[in-house]
Amino acid sequence: MDWQSLWLSVKLAAISVLVLLPLAILLSRLLAYREFHGKSWIEALIMVPLVLPPTVIGYYLLVGLGSESWLGQWLQQTLGVQLVFHFSGLVVASVLVNIPFAVQPIQRAFEAIPQDVRDACACCGMSRTKQLFKVELPLVWPGILTALVLCFSHVLGEFGVVLMMGGSIAGETKTISIAIYDSVQAFDFASAGTMSLVLLLFAITTLALTTGLSRRLGRLK
Repeated sequence: MDWQSLWLSVKLAAISVLVLLPLAILLSRLLAYREFHGKSWIEALIMVPLVLPPTVIGYYLLVGLGSESWLGQWLQQTLGVQLVFHFSGLVVASVLVNIPFAVQPIQRAFEAIPQDVRDACACCGMSRTKQLFKVELPLVWPGILTALVLCFSHVLGEFGVVLMMGGSIAGETKTISIAIYDSVQAFDFASAGTMSLVLLLFAITTLALTTGLSRRLGRLK
């Protein structure tokens, strides 16, 4: 069992979720309540990671953020930030790949809030910020919880985009999925089987707990 790779995966998943959820809440609320030109294109762009192979996304990130690109050169020269083959690059890649897993359930939760509730908030003189924190977030909590678990689990097991963006650098970019791949390549099937079993049990447990908790929260509404 490669504990260093497992810890790196957990760290990557936790940071990615912390970065992604606030952005997803704001974007989901905008898409749920507003109608504007180009909305369907934005929603389609958000859903792209669901249909594109992760290696394709990883390739574009590698080319777009590498040292040969203008953006990669600007980041290195101006901010001293190197994204390719670095943990910070894995965070960027994980956030981009998991946008649909975060936005979709939260957007559906916002859309499920009756218009009468929002009208009542407006009649009470609530600001949009107060309405969000006092009324809407408690109602969309099951959607946020679903997004959190889906994103965390997906990042934990992500392979294609991580391999393309970070390679296999121990302690830096070698996540648990990369460690499984390396073990198989080295014909160490015992280690690969152990790590795969850990991911499988984690996925089943978290999804089961999330489903049960979402149902309880739904009954309390």
